[in-house]
Amino acid sequence: MKRGGSDMLVAGTRFFVASSAAKGLGSSCSWGHCVRASAVHGVSVVRNGSTLAMSEKENKKKVESAVAGGNKEEKKVISYWGVQPSKVTKPDGTEWKWNCFRPWETYKADLSIDLQKHHAPVTFLDKMAYWTVKVLRYPTDIFFQRRYGCRAMMLETVAAVPGMVGGMLLHCKSLRRFEHSGGWIKALLEEAENERMHLMTFMEVAKPRWYERALVISVQGVFFNAYFLGYLLSPKFAHRMVGYLEEEAIHSYTEFLKELDKGTIENVPAPAIAIDYWQLPPDSTLRDVVMVVRADEAHHRDVNHFASDIHYQGRELREAAAPIDYH
Repeated sequence: MKRGGSDMLVAGTRFFVASSAAKGLGSSCSWGHCVRASAVHGVSVVRNGSTLAMSEKENKKKVESAVAGGNKEEKKVISYWGVQPSKVTKPDGTEWKWNCFRPWETYKADLSIDLQKHHAPVTFLDKMAYWTVKVLRYPTDIFFQRRYGCRAMMLETVAAVPGMVGGMLLHCKSLRRFEHSGGWIKALLEEAENERMHLMTFMEVAKPRWYERALVISVQGVFFNAYFLGYLLSPKFAHRMVGYLEEEAIHSYTEFLKELDKGTIENVPAPAIAIDYWQLPPDSTLRDVVMVVRADEAHHRDVNHFASDIHYQGRELREAAAPIDYH
């Protein structure tokens, strides 16, 4: 549409007002060409009350100048959208170097948690969940044997799936029913993210081989779809199975610690990402990392058995407050 001799292009909530120099575009130009021409001749981009104008030539010049500098710190992403990365610092004033998590997402693991807790299977679904996990453990033991570093890394590629699937399904359910989730969406996504951070940590310790990467693709594809279907059919079964899966994880990490104590596995310094994520002392070792990861798994065990118990009582998760930030 034309107003006061200027071409106004409207897209959703954003308004692109081109100067009179762009009049030659005509009303039949395609959307992509209009935007490109407007950017060359000067466009005022109004977004959420803030104005940012950058010509294509200036943008190109800044990109070339950033890439030309050999310093990695100078190679920054240039964008006229106004989305700028925030500069985060540690309490001591040094720059925070992790983009995958922030200082306010770090925590000290609760190592006092009871590692011996076990839910005795009573109902048919409980027994099915328990033996499903036990059966899945046998091929894992055969494949990895006592290579606990690789075992931990591969385990986390599977352990991070249930929280994401459960959180996604609860999210869709909340949207369909126009109701709150009781905080369970956030709690389950926190669990998935925490498990993923375990993987990011163990990747610094054990490098996966090509066939192990191929195994991850296969196992994750099968497990994701199987758990998705299982959660749709019976959330109580799905959460109970994860509870037993976490019990097995606690056992695996306990065996990992025994091998470290015997000297079979070298107790190398803890990766920097682990020191920052769990707020560990600078001189921490791999043993300290395994200790906090095992504590995390114990907390996930409690959360999933609790979620299953809620369903067994004939109630929905939203009726009980979710254990958010339960570490």
